[in-house]
Amino acid sequence: QVQLVESGGGLVQPGGSLRLSCAASGFTLDYYAIGWFRQAPGKEREGVSCISSSDGSTYYADSVKGRFTISRDNAKNTVYLQMNSLKPEDTAVYYCATGGRCSPGPEGYDYWGQGTQVTVSS
Repeated sequence: QVQLVESGGGLVQPGGSLRLSCAASGFTLDYYAIGWFRQAPGKEREGVSCISSSDGSTYYADSVKGRFTISRDNAKNTVYLQMNSLKPEDTAVYYCATGGRCSPGPEGYDYWGQGTQVTVSS
């Protein structure tokens, strides 16, 4: 059974850090591009970051460049999103998803996790 499970979300103060994990079961993550998306209440789901399967190229939304870092550990079948200097506007449910290649919109992704809540507030 193909499954993605996100973890690592929580409540953090502005300027703080969190590391999200996306663990896969039932398939091998390194064959796929993995994207991180987020969705805030009343807003559309937006792409945050992606790491490709072929050469490990990484992509970031302008709003998170320089603050977020995506990485993958193929031995653990897990992709991470390190989030630093968090801002209140980063508050959202964060999802990971698999795709054939990195693309900015959610349409190109097949399997999705259930999401993990990130709340940035003082």
